[in-house]
Amino acid sequence: MRGSYLKSLALLLALLVALPAPASAVTVNIRIGTSLNNGRSITCAEGARRIRNRGFREVRSIDCRGRFFIYRGWRGRNRYEIAVRRSDGRIVDVRRVGRRR
Repeated sequence: MRGSYLKSLALLLALLVALPAPASAVTVNIRIGTSLNNGRSITCAEGARRIRNRGFREVRSIDCRGRFFIYRGWRGRNRYEIAVRRSDGRIVDVRRVGRRR
């Protein structure tokens, strides 16, 4: 008698464990691009700071009037021209334009 009671209890516990847990709602917010600025465009000074943070030095702004900010800076012995997208601050182009002798 006691053995069948334990078997029934074990079966009941197994069924409770095997039942799926109730689902909970999860909200996922996915956007294309970066959310560093929460959708705001960056300033010319912010673009230069981001370039310096990526290892360039003597960074100078060349043109900060259009959709892309253009800068020149040194990295190692090479001089580069760097384009930064105004809308989100992403570096979109890096070109070597000269060398130090």
